[in-house]
Amino acid sequence: MHRSKLSRSILLALGLVSAGGAIAAEAGTAGTSSSGNAAAPTQLDAMLVTGTRASNRTQFETLAPVDVFTKQDIQSVDSTDLKDVLAQLVPSFVVQRLPMADGQVFVRPATLRGLSPDQTLVLVNGRRFHRSALLGNRGAQAADLAQIPTSAIKRIEVLRDGASAQYGSDAIAGVINIILEDSPGTEITAGYSQYAQGDGGSRDFSARTGWALGDYGSLALFAESSNSDATSRTRQRPDAIAFQAAHPELDVPNPVQRWGQPELESRRVGFNLKANASDTLELYAFGLYSHSDGVSDFNWRNPDTTTGAYRTTSIFPGWNLRSLYPLGFSPQYGNTQNDLQLVAGLRGEITPRLRWDLSASYGRNAIDYSLDNSINASLGPDSPTSFDLGRLTQTEKNANADFNYEWDVAALSKPVNVAFGAEFRQETYQVRAGDPASYAVGRGAAAGLEANSNGAPGFSASQAGQWSQRSKAAYVDMEVPLGERWSIGAAGRYEDFSSFGSTVDGKLSARFAITPDVALRGTLSTGFRAPTPAQLNTTSTTQGLDTRTLQIFTSGRLSPSDPLAQLLGAKPLTPEESRTASLGLTWRTELGLSGSVDVYRITLSDRFSQSASFAIPAGTPNPLGYTSVNYFTNDFDTTTTGVDVVGNYLRDLGAGRMTLTLAYNYNQTRVDNGSTSVATNETQRVLFEDRLPEHKGSFTGSWDVGAWSLMARVRYYGKWTDSTGNATGDIYQQFGAMTFLDLAVGYRINEHHILRVGADNVFDRYPDEATFQASRGLIYSRNAPYDTDGANVYAQYRLSF
Repeated sequence: MHRSKLSRSILLALGLVSAGGAIAAEAGTAGTSSSGNAAAPTQLDAMLVTGTRASNRTQFETLAPVDVFTKQDIQSVDSTDLKDVLAQLVPSFVVQRLPMADGQVFVRPATLRGLSPDQTLVLVNGRRFHRSALLGNRGAQAADLAQIPTSAIKRIEVLRDGASAQYGSDAIAGVINIILEDSPGTEITAGYSQYAQGDGGSRDFSARTGWALGDYGSLALFAESSNSDATSRTRQRPDAIAFQAAHPELDVPNPVQRWGQPELESRRVGFNLKANASDTLELYAFGLYSHSDGVSDFNWRNPDTTTGAYRTTSIFPGWNLRSLYPLGFSPQYGNTQNDLQLVAGLRGEITPRLRWDLSASYGRNAIDYSLDNSINASLGPDSPTSFDLGRLTQTEKNANADFNYEWDVAALSKPVNVAFGAEFRQETYQVRAGDPASYAVGRGAAAGLEANSNGAPGFSASQAGQWSQRSKAAYVDMEVPLGERWSIGAAGRYEDFSSFGSTVDGKLSARFAITPDVALRGTLSTGFRAPTPAQLNTTSTTQGLDTRTLQIFTSGRLSPSDPLAQLLGAKPLTPEESRTASLGLTWRTELGLSGSVDVYRITLSDRFSQSASFAIPAGTPNPLGYTSVNYFTNDFDTTTTGVDVVGNYLRDLGAGRMTLTLAYNYNQTRVDNGSTSVATNETQRVLFEDRLPEHKGSFTGSWDVGAWSLMARVRYYGKWTDSTGNATGDIYQQFGAMTFLDLAVGYRINEHHILRVGADNVFDRYPDEATFQASRGLIYSRNAPYDTDGANVYAQYRLSF
């Protein structure tokens, strides 16, 4: 079939076709060594988009470490949540479940190299993916990978290196680039999974179809749905047992509250379009939309001890909350999300060596919160039991102009690749107030009855508003081949933000080929992460349960510009800044063995966090009844050191093909200075240094023989430390290392039909019990860096044609 001149030049620009015109091999297919001899198939022979703008870079030839995961790799993990997929595939990627943690139950924080979730940049088809509207743990506001349908993904590229000079804000830990499917054909998948304890059933369905539009392009459509039941790993709370004993006439539920994954329904659709307008012009566009609804439990309110809600008072004569909730109540926290990403662009060439790409994108994430089975006790009998808590909305608009020039230099055997461009971005954050009853301070507050919807106060009219931030950027990125062995690169980026001013970042990189199949590589770079409009301007209220007193406490998080926050020491936020150095060795052999070892050091200054908590100063109005308040601040400096080891071995075994993959990460973070290093905020120091395992790794073996495919994966997590999160008097517990075994068997019935069955955590292993959380009925720590629900068994059917 005829391939237009433009099609080839665009593929060349994206690194999907070699300079000689051959389509690049996908990861795991055969390549050619630099010596010209046929090399054994190796994952280091995949052509890349991420981390380089040169047109002829393979994974083996990159100046910084890049992992490439194929569609087959993604399908080897039984989850429709992209975060869970990456947690099993990327050694330095960790995601937590966080049951009963407000919005983080649904928008789970994910970290790369132990850094903050919003210090990893997420791209889709090379374009920036918008943030979630949720401000998560310690105020991080990151992109929510769970909004991207896994069935729509062709491959994933993970750049494990600082890249702010190339991509802008957030790329401190690295870059995750999601490449969407564009190939013709149809694939339909249906699956069911359930935990060995009989709960958490998940029904998953996905469909993808694509067409080649003659010589004019391609179109792919995606659809995906998932319905997951709740899980519960809970014991009855001791105070609930005591309450039952004191009130034998009542039938108290056992347990009174549930610790586990939420009920969750998700629907995702999308498209990916490429169309040739002429021999020198191509139109492209893609879009992703998702909708989800979820419900999670909150802490149980004990009628005998929750005096703030169950108090009787003459203000409401004859009214007693026991008449409504005689068994106590556990509020039900609801989360409805709507997420949209749209991108459109034109690209072409001015000359065969000078290519251009103009694009615009729109991203929006809106989260509506609700609360059922609750009360605003200060309103007495006038209080509803269900509340609309309000909405958070993050909107982003981007415009990009990118150019790529292959510059022939007489003294060099290969052209110098020069990329340059500009970007404009606008972020807008909006808070819509909830029902007035969700934040009202009623007449009963004067008698000690708690105000606000109990469990999660709604966003008040004073908290509502809309705030924007604009940025303009220009960059240049060069890669220079200095003969057959040396390659060097340099990148610089200038960016100006309306809220705090400008920043300049740079990156130097080099690669030296010791032999055609062994090379050293290294980088030096600076980076930054800009504070968002949400972090700069918003306030929030949260409630928690003290594990010692079993009393509800209410905390306020103030904006840094709030007068009370400034009275307590708050200052305007500035960008987090980083310096990264990495050095690596990469190799490949004709025997099918390939791999890399990369060591890195990341120093971060002015890291973003919440301040220590302060008591409300005497005489200061406190209508919301805050137990304590804090604010966002540039709080401290850290140094992160680590090593990534990746190895891959492919060979024929019997009548089949065997693949062995090792992935290991050691990562240590230490607080250098700042307020978190002092005794008054010991919790923050411990959590930043020890909350995640320093060691994480996996070893995967697969064997494809005839119609059968077998897979075994061992996952390892090192020790880590947790804390209670009490308002005062935190308690710490160290958890030991954990190892899990996953197994799967696939059978290809014919060219169209595949069956696959398997189990994660085959031996149904659980971590140590969280002894300090027993008072709340929690068995296993909710902050664990792995699933604590035990063995999960699944079956999957796939139809392709």
